Amino acid sequence: MDSSEAFEDRVVLITGGTKGIGRGIAEAFLAAGATVVVCARHAPEVLPGVDGRVADFLPCDVREAAAVQALVTAVVERHGRLDVLVNNAGGSPMVEAATVSPRFHEGVIRLNLFAALHAAQAANAQMQQQADGGVIIMIGSVSALRPSPGTAAYGAAKAAVLSLASSLAVEWAPKVRVVAVSPGLVRTEQSHLHYGDAAGIAAVGATIPAGRMAEPDDVAQACLFLASPQASYISGTNLLLHGGGEKPAFLAAAQSKENQGG
Repeated sequence: MDSSEAFEDRVVLITGGTKGIGRGIAEAFLAAGATVVVCARHAPEVLPGVDGRVADFLPCDVREAAAVQALVTAVVERHGRLDVLVNNAGGSPMVEAATVSPRFHEGVIRLNLFAALHAAQAANAQMQQQADGGVIIMIGSVSALRPSPGTAAYGAAKAAVLSLASSLAVEWAPKVRVVAVSPGLVRTEQSHLHYGDAAGIAAVGATIPAGRMAEPDDVAQACLFLASPQASYISGTNLLLHGGGEKPAFLAAAQSKENQGG
């Protein structure tokens, strides 16, 4: 099957699909032939598009359970079905856990955990009615699996998302598969806010065994595979997408005998 036809007749909903990783995922599914719906609180100036095919947009604050239910209902009313949900919306600015307000932490957890749960619940209700079910992909983070200084609540929420994926995969099988993808560092249009200029981004990339940060399309290709029939036996698991991980700090700190002289 041609790659541009792999998801023909499939409807894919991507939360936070107007920029960054979400936009990359949306464009990859469009290229694969899917009908793609993206949501965010505000419409972007330019919607994700590939070769003249453009994503549909629906406004939604995914932190609100009723809004998410209305979003899924609207997708089905417009397109007749929902085959793939990618729970991508999330994130957190850098803050000091010791001094930030409890309200801030609650907001981070609402966005990164509760929103994913509410969207998954609404999507599952529709997918269970479809003969061939559906796939729910949770976008996690390596922050769930290692210390996340500066984004402690975010890391905790993403750890909960991984647990959520494994539990829902059991509850909702066999009709609905639930999987997680956990990217490491990803270069997006906002990377400069975290890593500085091009030199800073390159320096960060050099710390990764792969020699670079991930691109949104790296995450997108993983999502395409997990949503495809080729991954029909993959459920309840987490795909680490981190270019080999992070080099242990002691390797940089340690000095070999050759470098010690004498």
